[in-house]
Amino acid sequence: MLRWTIIFLVVAIIAAIFGFGGVAAGATEIAKILFYIFVVLFVISLVSRGFSRNSP
Repeated sequence: MLRWTIIFLVVAIIAAIFGFGGVAAGATEIAKILFYIFVVLFVISLVSRGFSRNSP
């Protein structure tokens, strides 16, 4: 998932350099959405791992 975020971020930067406004804006929005999904899944993973530990 993080790989897709980086890919869309690179596409957005390249499109912005060449002046493709619509493509850059679309790729930027997709990269932001994927980044936030990645962060939420990461936090859920940390929380679930913390609760699944057995305490002696």
